[in-house]
Amino acid sequence: MSRTVIRGGLVITASDEIHADVLIEDGRIAALAASGTPAAESWTAERAIDATGKYVIPGGVDAHTHMELPFGGTFASDTFETGTRAAAWGGTTTIIDFAVQSVGRSLREGLDAWNAKADGKCAIDYGFHMIVSDVNQETLKEMDLLVEEGVTSFKQFMAYPGVFYSDDGQILRAMQRSAENGGLIMMHAENGIAIDVLVEQALARGETDPRYHGEVRKALLEAEATHRAIKLAQVAGAPLYVVHVSATEAVAEIARARDEGLNVFGETCPQYLFLSTDNLAEPDFEGAKYVCSTPLRPKEHQTALWRGLRTNDLQVVSTDHCPFCFTGQKELGRGDFSKIPNGLPGVENRMDLLHQAVVDGHISRRRWIEIACATPARMFGLYPKKGTIAPGADADVVIYDPHAEQIMSVETHHMNVDYSAYEGKRVTGRVETVLSRGEPVITEREFTGRAGHGVYTPRSTCQYLL
Repeated sequence: MSRTVIRGGLVITASDEIHADVLIEDGRIAALAASGTPAAESWTAERAIDATGKYVIPGGVDAHTHMELPFGGTFASDTFETGTRAAAWGGTTTIIDFAVQSVGRSLREGLDAWNAKADGKCAIDYGFHMIVSDVNQETLKEMDLLVEEGVTSFKQFMAYPGVFYSDDGQILRAMQRSAENGGLIMMHAENGIAIDVLVEQALARGETDPRYHGEVRKALLEAEATHRAIKLAQVAGAPLYVVHVSATEAVAEIARARDEGLNVFGETCPQYLFLSTDNLAEPDFEGAKYVCSTPLRPKEHQTALWRGLRTNDLQVVSTDHCPFCFTGQKELGRGDFSKIPNGLPGVENRMDLLHQAVVDGHISRRRWIEIACATPARMFGLYPKKGTIAPGADADVVIYDPHAEQIMSVETHHMNVDYSAYEGKRVTGRVETVLSRGEPVITEREFTGRAGHGVYTPRSTCQYLL
């Protein structure tokens, strides 16, 4: 039996803050006891970690990443090996990535392909959602089988006609099936058909710079699609999770649905909380670094997003980590913003940025852990194995220094991408040590993990329904 004891830290979960020592046995949390008490003092272990003056928090659960995703004629630049290592550096110990069904192929084929990409490569634990690109009778049957196997969430797109797009009839059929089998539909809510018209018109006017990516993907078309997805889910009697919510109007649609008692949930991402159209408008094609979908919005939208996180109209902050290098990848869109690969790097930055939000007074410490660890684990059937520090939970634990200052930069990050979306941003707080199932992955700012330590983790159905 291997034992580790973490002494002297402030243990923070979604529900509690307590000065406690933590005992880990064979990869699980065995016990907590108030620091300095006879119970805690009696513990012996091969490894002792001094967390005095630090936070002891659950490892982050990033429920939205895209490692090695094929998009726009290229691939996301982080592999499962580099991406999960970077996640660990940022205090995230579980990712849920997206397996992709190709049109004309089965869900199983897509899932098998993504399992092969990740197997033996990951530094931390991982699971999969399934992107459903081709709804038909066979696909619907496969959804039932995948839920039984622990792939309990399915992503559909109202955007990207000709690639991932599903029409309202296909969406309704998938939602009806998820209402029966317990799966959760995740929706990319943008009116892709209308956006394509606006893209064509903008390019015809000679509006080719990256900033026009944000101008054609209008907030009203995000809100319209969000409203439509909610109504389709209501007709199907199914829960709905709206990914990467970026706009005031979309938050209002989700809040209205929740006020009506519907099982509708919303996720936002750090880029919408900390970046804006000002970045998209950076000169000399630099704005291409910030092209993602849904797009960055004017800064005034951030107020509604922070309010939504405080009121629980938005429940989760994930990254939508989908990095493309500026050189050779983002540059594919020089002269035509519609050809810029959509996506930002961020899996390493999320926990630190959200701690900065605590420092800035946007959210509380417990809410930080709730939106970054506990709720994503509950939403996607991983709680309490993941997302908390409690007896029986996996020992995914981060020792976090709340006083250390750092400057985010491509020079110091570990993501496999040639720029930082937060270059030069000064934040307070930094990961010091990370345990994954009790094993040190980061030890006092040194990587001590390995590819293949992370294991595939099947999930139960959503534990967050109203």
